[in-house]
Amino acid sequence: MTRLAHLASPDTAAAIENAILVIPVGATEQHGPHLPLSTDTDIAVALADGLAARVPRVVVAPPVAYGASDEHRGFPGTLSIGHETAGLLLMHLLRSAAATFPRVLLVNAHGGNTRAVTSAVRRVRDEGHDVAAWSPRWGGDAHAGRTETSVMLALAPHRVHLDRAAAGNTAPLADLMPRLRTEGLRPVTPNGVLGDPAGACAREGDRLLRHAVEDLVAQAVDR
Repeated sequence: MTRLAHLASPDTAAAIENAILVIPVGATEQHGPHLPLSTDTDIAVALADGLAARVPRVVVAPPVAYGASDEHRGFPGTLSIGHETAGLLLMHLLRSAAATFPRVLLVNAHGGNTRAVTSAVRRVRDEGHDVAAWSPRWGGDAHAGRTETSVMLALAPHRVHLDRAAAGNTAPLADLMPRLRTEGLRPVTPNGVLGDPAGACAREGDRLLRHAVEDLVAQAVDR
């Protein structure tokens, strides 16, 4: 696996031809009382690494660990740069990456970044660059529930506090979205969880990661 940050500048020349630069995009935000603030970033990096292990000539960039997390305001530790700033950051990052690499792919593991990612990719693609974005389609609950807890148990079990895990608001996300947009998560789910982490396990997390990487590989190869 080739990590961009581990290369000296002259050494990148050998890694550039026909290469895909993959940039993990995550967030630093609350994930309930039991998951780390780095959850989305950890997952994005793991997925990028999974792609690099399967597809030749993939270079993995350092992750973008800050994103649009304004809906998590009020929870300690959350650091958000908002939709507009996230979009500008990613746009300039893509432009810079495209000046060196023939293909650039954002691997986004935070749903709140979707608008910023889509806007940035569209603008840079319209400028004639080969850039794209991909996000995992887990299904299951929306935030810090069984799905993300299982994935983190597979990736970093030592940072999952199962003794603190508790259900949050388990209503369908579509029903909650109007309030989430206007009020944020705190009034909707005091513990920051959308779903229920009960039943989470590393085996399920491994399965979810494997299927997500397979989907990511298919996109990277088919482009």
